[in-house]
Amino acid sequence: MAETGDHPLVEVFRSHASIEVAVVRGLLAAHRIDSIVSSALSPSVFPLAFGQAEFRVSVVAGLATRARDVIAGHLDEVAAAEVRRLSETLGPLEKTLGYAFRDLGLLEHALTHRSRAHEDASGGVIDNESLEFLGDAVLGFVVADLLFTRFPTHSEGYKSKVKAGIVSAASLARLAEEIDLGRFILLGRGEEKTGGRHKQAILADGFEAVIAAVYLDGGIEAAREFIVSRMDPLIVLAGEQAAEASFTADWKSALQEWLQAEGRGLPTYRLASADGPDHRKRFVVDLLVGGEVVANGEGRAKKEAEQLAAREALRRLRPAADSTTPPEAGAPSVDLDDA
Repeated sequence: MAETGDHPLVEVFRSHASIEVAVVRGLLAAHRIDSIVSSALSPSVFPLAFGQAEFRVSVVAGLATRARDVIAGHLDEVAAAEVRRLSETLGPLEKTLGYAFRDLGLLEHALTHRSRAHEDASGGVIDNESLEFLGDAVLGFVVADLLFTRFPTHSEGYKSKVKAGIVSAASLARLAEEIDLGRFILLGRGEEKTGGRHKQAILADGFEAVIAAVYLDGGIEAAREFIVSRMDPLIVLAGEQAAEASFTADWKSALQEWLQAEGRGLPTYRLASADGPDHRKRFVVDLLVGGEVVANGEGRAKKEAEQLAAREALRRLRPAADSTTPPEAGAPSVDLDDA
């Protein structure tokens, strides 16, 4: 017979999930401890919103300590099993992300689409929309900081345009595809059937939620490192396009016109070197007039290096003229779709 007694009741467990409460009561019964359950609305932080039902498990006072020990032991076992489950299911993604979570539950939360939460009858599953909101803010801050640092002389309008392209849904969805994020997103049955793992909006939102999970788990520096590791090629591409746009104001044409006016041959440009990793190369170009090297230029793109070589050639060949101010350049146009 289960232990009982005519003593005041003491609460030993509470949860919003009725299924979890049922499991705890079954566990106590297996240890011959009778329990009762009561429910109440937990308070809401919003004055016009209803609270959420909260279930409370109570036992007689004389059995409270033993009951809590039984529940704690069970929860420790459950927690250990949960860690093993998350490591097995999310370990491959964690490795791809290049970040080791202290709390893998945050990553699972980031991957939980609202369709999965809506289909959970217990009410214990929370979707990733709040994490998506936070991740969007963290991403915007880090990218703005990167653009401010790397393009200090470019206009606010230019940096805003580049930022919009980098953090667009299309860009984030491509980054999500690169890490195979869709394979790990937790979807409801309906969304699964309609191809949710490949939908651009779901992938983009999931990527932002993962950024938030990294931020909450490791802080802003961890989030920054993750964002830079994934977005640096886009930032470099923006820089190359910025340089190309800036240097369309046009030393090469000015040099060619001056050489023609002087009755000299047209210049030729020869790539001298291209050093560095693919996403951060430095190009050196020699400029030749009449087969003789008269100047060289170095830049992050070949066109930039050519323009700088032309400016240097004008300085050397036409020292008395003003070769410091190029013709007026048009507004830069940045397209990151081919990143």
